[in-house]
Amino acid sequence: MALFQLKHYIADFLLQSRRMVVDKGKYGHPAGLLHVAVHVALTLPILLYLGVAGKAIALTLLIEALVHYHIDWGKERLTALRLLTPSDSAYWYSLGADQLLHQLTYICIVAVWAV
Repeated sequence: MALFQLKHYIADFLLQSRRMVVDKGKYGHPAGLLHVAVHVALTLPILLYLGVAGKAIALTLLIEALVHYHIDWGKERLTALRLLTPSDSAYWYSLGADQLLHQLTYICIVAVWAV
């Protein structure tokens, strides 16, 4: 779990460009897809470390990409539709929910491959 949390911090806070932040709420925008690609690329070595192999790696990465993309897109759509800014409590609630859902995704991945 610590590896996934570190990976998430790196991908969401250190490697996420302004363009990714601005455009990941536009469904299918290349910046949002690139953001997810960064996450998936950083997940690959963790899965290898966990001993996941072959088609299982590809399936896990695909599922993570789809789930991560839609969590981010949903949060961005909600923020845009409600015109939320960092000065609004609801903005922080949605950001917290976004981060919680990502962490729950990692718990599911670890649980599946730890069994």
